[in-house]
Amino acid sequence: MTKEHEQLLLELTAIPTAAGREGRVVSFINNWLSARDDIRMDADPSGNLTVSFKDPSDDSPPVYFTAHLDHPAFVVERIIAPATLELAFRGGVMDDYFNDARVEVITQDDHSHPGTLVEITEPTTESPYKHYICELDEPSESITTQDIARWLLPAPEIKDGLIHTVACDDLAAAACMMIAFDNIREERAEGKHKADVRLLFTRAEEVGFIGALAAVRHNTIPNDAKVVALENSRAFPEAPIGGGPIVRVGDRLTIFSPRLTDDIARIAEDIAGGPATPKASQKQADMPKWKWQRKLMAGGACEATVFCHAGLDATCVCLPLGNYHNMANLDEAQAGTIENPKPGREYVSLDDAQGMIDLLTACGSRLSDPPKSKTSQRLEDLWQQRRSILDEN
Repeated sequence: MTKEHEQLLLELTAIPTAAGREGRVVSFINNWLSARDDIRMDADPSGNLTVSFKDPSDDSPPVYFTAHLDHPAFVVERIIAPATLELAFRGGVMDDYFNDARVEVITQDDHSHPGTLVEITEPTTESPYKHYICELDEPSESITTQDIARWLLPAPEIKDGLIHTVACDDLAAAACMMIAFDNIREERAEGKHKADVRLLFTRAEEVGFIGALAAVRHNTIPNDAKVVALENSRAFPEAPIGGGPIVRVGDRLTIFSPRLTDDIARIAEDIAGGPATPKASQKQADMPKWKWQRKLMAGGACEATVFCHAGLDATCVCLPLGNYHNMANLDEAQAGTIENPKPGREYVSLDDAQGMIDLLTACGSRLSDPPKSKTSQRLEDLWQQRRSILDEN
C-alpha cells in the first residue's frame, strides 16, 4: 500500500463521527471530491451520499459499493453544569466497557474535553439509547448539545502491518472504496472500460441500518443495480486478521444474493490464482500469496441484509476487525474472565485493506458483465467429464 493511501486510511478513520452526526466525514468526502472534476455527488432526502461519474457509462446495470459514515459514539444529550453532562451512546457495546470509562467530548471547533463516565441514567422515548453522566476534567462553557463524544484513546498509528485507530468500522472500508474508485477512474480515463460504478455513503448504521433503510424508501439505488456493501466484521480464529478480505456469504440475519456473491468470489479467485482455502488434496504451502476468505460472518449483521430484503441484488465484502466496536479483550469480557474491560483502538491489517482495494478495483471492470460463475463452470465440467458413469450397471 502506498504512503498516500496509508495516510488516507489514518485520516479518515480518526475523524469523530456518530449516528446522525456524520458531518465531519461528509466534509472530508467533499474535500476529496473537490479535486476530482469528473465525478459528482448527490444526496438523497435523508443525507445518504451517492458518488458517480459525470460522463455517460455503458448500458449495463450500475455497480454500487456502499459503506456507512458513523461509528459507535456518544452525543451530548443534556448540559447539567459546566463540568457535568449527560451523554447518550448510539451503538452496540457491552455494558461492562462503560464503567468509569474515559471519554473525550469534541466540540464543533474540534477541541477535546476529557472526562469520566460516573453514572448510568435512564433513556427517554425520544432518545432510547444508553445514557451516562460524564464529569469533565475541567469545566467548559463551549460544549453544546450538537457535540459528540467518544472513547479517549491513543492517537492512531500504523504498527507491524496493522492500522490501530479509533473507527475502522466502517471508515476503513469507506477509505478502501474511495481508493478503488480512483483506480477505476484511471482505467476509464485510459479507455479500458466504461463501467457504471457508484459509491453510496450511508448514515446511522450503528443504530439499526437507518440510513440504508431510508435509501431503500427513497429508491436511492436503482432496482437493477448490483450492490456490494462493505464492512468491518469481528475477526474470529476461522476468519483471521491477515487472512485477506472476506467475501461474506451472509450475516447473523440472512444469506446474501448467491449469484452475486459467487461472481465476486470468482473475481477474487482469479486475482489470487486459487481458492480461498486449500482443498483436501492441497497443502497450505500450495495456496496463493494474494489471500482472500469466503465466510458467513454471523457475529453481526450488515446493510446487505437491508438491501437484499428490499429485493436488490446485494452481498458484502468485509475486513476482519480487531477490537470490534472498540471492545478490547472482547472474548474474555464475554466469557466473564476479565473484570472492568477497557475500550481500545480498533485495528485491521493493511494487507487485508489492500486486498479489498484490489478486489473492488477488479469488480469495477468485471462485475457489471461477469463471466460464468466458477460454481456453474465446475458443475458443467463435472457433468461433461463424468456423465458416462451413469451408463454403467
